[in-house]
Parts: sequence; structure tokens; C-alpha cells
Amino acid sequence: MNQIFKCCYEIPYLRLGAGEPLVLIHGLGEVKEGWANQFELADQYDLIIPDLRGHGDYHSPGEITIKNFAHDVITLLKGLGIESAHICGLSMGGMVAQEIYRQAPKLCRSLLLVSTFHYAPKYLGKLFLAYRKARAANKAPELMKETAAKVCLYSWSEENFKKFHQFYRPNQKYYFQSMEACLKVNNLALLPAITVPTLIIGGQYDSVTPVWVQYSMHKLIRHSEFVIFRNTGHVAKLEAKDAFNKVLRDFLNKHKTAS
Repeated sequence: MNQIFKCCYEIPYLRLGAGEPLVLIHGLGEVKEGWANQFELADQYDLIIPDLRGHGDYHSPGEITIKNFAHDVITLLKGLGIESAHICGLSMGGMVAQEIYRQAPKLCRSLLLVSTFHYAPKYLGKLFLAYRKARAANKAPELMKETAAKVCLYSWSEENFKKFHQFYRPNQKYYFQSMEACLKVNNLALLPAITVPTLIIGGQYDSVTPVWVQYSMHKLIRHSEFVIFRNTGHVAKLEAKDAFNKVLRDFLNKHKTAS
């Protein structure tokens, strides 16, 4: 399947397929190509897959904030002439998806929030950031990637490690700025105000964003659907590709709006 790499307003993105627009937003340290397992959805949907600031091919990012991540995606969609789209985000990308709804709710046909969270208490956030920085001190990038794989994956198979390492490419200059941006998120008041169809996905053994966090989000968005993938960690899109894609496709097909 042909994938087209482009830039719009200096925002790098992939575009493939046709149909209703579906935006796929990667997580912390990932790149746009990390959604390769989901490219098959292009048989029904117009996939738009950006790199966030400080990630992948987005080399001159300016200030790193969740607000600016979201603004970039909104700018990209407007630049492409897209009035509304299904917005799917993994982990940090899920926080960006929530912020897109805050800034431009009419742009969102639906939200698909995968292994993400909506609130980080400030004190705990500072402790967590300090802990992660201390653990990363004087560690080689390859060792950091190996540690990240072990944290994010439930199954430590050679194949899963290979796929994870292929698309996990943290930019050391912006990685902790992006992490700090995540730890400033507070969407406790936003979630109950979401009115578009919403799917929340968690992984049974996710040690990055435990599944009880997604359950809390589900309770705040009263009309939302909630799916837990068994025997997966933080990246069900990799560890349970076929089941994950079917859940996305079923939800999207149910909420199609175009004629």
C-alpha cells in the first residue's frame, strides 16, 4: 500500500487511503511510522499520521506542550481542508487527542483514547519526572530503548522487541520536555463535557498507564465505550494487532457520518 510522506506548515505526516479522515497520533518517543500495523485501515479510511514536535521528522519544534502538539494537528487538518475527523491517540497521543477536543470540538467526529490518562497530580508528577531523569542519567540511548521496551511490552518475544525498537526513536533533546508536558495534564473537567462518540482502550498489564486509569476516564465520559485487551502491555496496537484493528474498525464503522 502506498504511503505518502508530506509536510504541511512544516508538520511532517503520512497520508494513505480514502474515506472518512482518521488521525493517528503516536506516543512519547515514537514516530508516525509506528502505526504501520494499522495501515490496513486505509482500505476504508483516509489515514493522516503526523509526527509530533520533537519526534520523528519534526526537527524544529519550538515550545513543547500538549497544547502546542494539539494546535499542530489542528493546523495540519485545516491546511488539508479537513473539517472533521476521527481522532485516535496512543498514550501521549491520547492526551493530545483530548486537547484537540478542548481546542476544536467540532473538528472531532469521534475520539479513540488508547492507553492514556487524563490527570497527573502535580506532586506525583514531579517525583516521577525526577525518578525517570535519574534512571536515564549516564545511560546509553540503546540501553534506554531496551528498558522502555521491557516496560511497555507484556510479551518479551524477540519479534515484539524488534518491532518496538523499529519505531521507538526518542529524541534525547526533547524527550523529557515531552514527558514533563504530559505530567501537566488535567482534564478532570473536560472529560464529562465530551459529547462525541468515544472509545477508551486499555491493556490488562499496562505498567505505564494502568488500566484503572482508563476505567476512571470511562466513568467520566458517561457515553464512552471501554475495551480492555488481555495479555497486553502499553502497546496493544503491536501485541494484539489483529484484535486491536478489529476493535478500531468496528467502532469507526459504527460511527461513520459520511454518506
